[in-house]
Amino acid sequence: MTQLKGKVAIVTGSSRGIGAEIAYTLAAAGAKVVINYNGSKESAEEVAKNISDKGGNAVIIQADVSKASEAAQLFDQAMDHFGQVDILINNAGIMMNSLIKDVSDEDFTKMFDVNVKGVFNMLKQASTKLAENGSIVNFSSSTTRLMMPGYGIYSATKAAVEQMSRVFSKEIGERGINVNSILPGGTNTELFKEGKSDEIISKLASMSAFNRIGEPEDIAKIVLLLCSDEAKWMTGQNIGANGGTA
Repeated sequence: MTQLKGKVAIVTGSSRGIGAEIAYTLAAAGAKVVINYNGSKESAEEVAKNISDKGGNAVIIQADVSKASEAAQLFDQAMDHFGQVDILINNAGIMMNSLIKDVSDEDFTKMFDVNVKGVFNMLKQASTKLAENGSIVNFSSSTTRLMMPGYGIYSATKAAVEQMSRVFSKEIGERGINVNSILPGGTNTELFKEGKSDEIISKLASMSAFNRIGEPEDIAKIVLLLCSDEAKWMTGQNIGANGGTA
């Protein structure tokens, strides 16, 4: 599978979980991949090594995308290394579950800084630096379609990502760049499973038409499609990737 041959992709938050799987999938399709991490350098190096061992091309770049200056450096360093950036996957995010009445100001600010401002900062960079006819995939969540206690602020950050994606698709479309957001449901990652009992995970799995939670590769395959030429007529869409959960 080489439909992304010659393309360069930045995947934020790709040292583990869904982000790492996306990096593997895009690399297998021929893309050169920028593995972005904030604090997990060893994990990022392992992802890059796994790609290189399979004949792919990857580089790791540290950046906290919630900070405008570091988002700019991430884009600039990627372009310095590979010459261009064609694909941007805004995957970096954090989730802290709590009833709205119990959310601290600190946690509220932290989630909005990473989940919303991080995407905002990277879209600003992409507006002038992403190559013509490129692709952007922003990560939302299927929690925006559900009324699940404990997810109020997290889902609010993701709803903001969805709306930014829709509007930005109109702002940048004249350059041939398509912009979509993907809404995973429960997925077998550390981020999703943290703090959840087996009973809760089983209950969430039962909400799927397939009676299971997703796997990172389920999400990565959809991201690959959205980055391919076959999906260029698809833009401004919020796409559920949740096995029929919502």
